[in-house]
Amino acid sequence: MGSATRIAVLRERASGETRVSATPETVRKLIGLGASVAVEAGAGLHASIADADYLAAGAAVSPLAQVLDGANIVLGIQAPDPALLDGAASGAWVVAAMDPFAQPSRVGAYAAAGLEALAMELMPRITRAQSMDILSSQSNLSGYKAVLVAANLYGRAFPMMMTAAGTVSAAKAFVMGVGVAGLQAIATARRLGAQVSATDVRSATREQIQSLGAKPIFVENVRGIEGEGAGGYAGEMSEEYRRAQAELVSAHLARQDIVITTALIPGRAAPRLISDAQIATMKPGSVIFDLAAPQGGNVEGGVADEVVERHGVKIAGFSNTPAHLPAEASALFARNLFNFVSAFWDKEQGKPILDDEIGAAIRLTQGGRVVHPRLLG
Repeated sequence: MGSATRIAVLRERASGETRVSATPETVRKLIGLGASVAVEAGAGLHASIADADYLAAGAAVSPLAQVLDGANIVLGIQAPDPALLDGAASGAWVVAAMDPFAQPSRVGAYAAAGLEALAMELMPRITRAQSMDILSSQSNLSGYKAVLVAANLYGRAFPMMMTAAGTVSAAKAFVMGVGVAGLQAIATARRLGAQVSATDVRSATREQIQSLGAKPIFVENVRGIEGEGAGGYAGEMSEEYRRAQAELVSAHLARQDIVITTALIPGRAAPRLISDAQIATMKPGSVIFDLAAPQGGNVEGGVADEVVERHGVKIAGFSNTPAHLPAEASALFARNLFNFVSAFWDKEQGKPILDDEIGAAIRLTQGGRVVHPRLLG
């Protein structure tokens, strides 16, 4: 990279993607580091950001070819097609969510093009990387949106209401998986007035559930209750625990009005949490929102981006939930990217220098080769 690092912000091309990887706020901050920023025309329109807003923040706004010309860093939400990146500088960083295990050929194309692909979703869960963690920032919004969509699909009110005509009972909401998305789902359902319960394979989440005013639903005295995987993610459950949990959850599900499922293990298909037989025991009019829909879903019979009705129960889930809150999702994602670039910015060299455990965790390609250990096995 030269002394004046050039940062390119691309318009997203994936179907249904409404977010943008930089906002006027982060453009100003990137320029404050000493970089120049070029934004592709129309990049922020779906997130309610006009080209004029980027110009006012100090960015150049141009067609793709001009934006990429000599770019040292390319920012994106979803990994751009390597074929689009002609004109970027040799060794340029491509910083985005890469989905590398499902898209190994794309990673290979980045390597062949001499680009350094950095997968932001592989950010290690360590204290100093929290502000760079796109999974956390986007999951927070996803948990919120899941409850709002479920409430909209539910044909009744969430809170208990005392009226002259009688009392309306509070809805019962059950959150399965208490990571960032699950915690926000609990908080949102509580704000709407539901009676909320939640479960997770990690026993450490019990206190978090209780702190938000929800009831923890846990299998007791069965091996596998800890369920703590590497890096703070949930791991695979033992078979004994899986059976015991299925029995407990089946009895609990039958009494619920709203269910939010959030269980994901990075790089793997989503675990199945709710079977068709369990759905059949639920009350007609109940709603399940499956946040794991993009990775195959936690719920049998669910279809991403469709509302499916089975046994009188509505099942919904988006392939890209944060894209349904484009302005806020873009603001948070863009801050994650700025925090990442600024954390490694070397003032003397006028560019970021990535050379530590974070680099080793997120770097997919370098020097014309695929270098990430999980992609070399």
